[in-house]
Amino acid sequence: MATGRDYRGMTAEQRLADRRQRLLNAAYTLFAAAGFTTTTIERLCAAARISNRAFYECFSGREDLMRAVYDHCVEETMLAVSKAIGEAPPDPDSRIEAGIQEYITFVTRDVRRARIMHLEVRRAGEILSVHRQRAVTGFTDLIEDALGEEPVGLPGRKHLLALGMVGAIQELLIEWVLAERQPPLEHLIETAVHIFRRSFGN
Repeated sequence: MATGRDYRGMTAEQRLADRRQRLLNAAYTLFAAAGFTTTTIERLCAAARISNRAFYECFSGREDLMRAVYDHCVEETMLAVSKAIGEAPPDPDSRIEAGIQEYITFVTRDVRRARIMHLEVRRAGEILSVHRQRAVTGFTDLIEDALGEEPVGLPGRKHLLALGMVGAIQELLIEWVLAERQPPLEHLIETAVHIFRRSFGN
């Protein structure tokens, strides 16, 4: 007998997918609010309305679930930023500005996403180190592709400057997440664009 949910008419695969999605939804909220380190499997199961046994049919542990939540946040953000860059005027300056604005706007649209991507990812430590590095590489590649040519006066530095740009935006968002009085988003965007222009000679 299913607990807390009527599963009549659902296949075993559909039941598993449903439980997995409910765990992802619960983790998205709990990991962002209470934090990864203090959120227990029991609390996740209670929020998702499933048994502890059903949890392990979906994920191998809290770490596995955290990776899935983080990767989903990154994938959604990457798609949004790529779309914004693709729809911007073709010059590098416009493309980078569009990407910066969309990244900051999209991530902060849901504070849970902002906290998971920029705060909890660090608190989780080694369990997300590979996934975080993959995300940093992905966003760095986006900036490099949008730039096209090497920055004026700094040949051979495009990759390092793009990497630094990603780091600067992440630190701005950590400040936004942790601040008692959050700075206006337009200030974050303007600051990031200023750093970009100064770094890349625009």
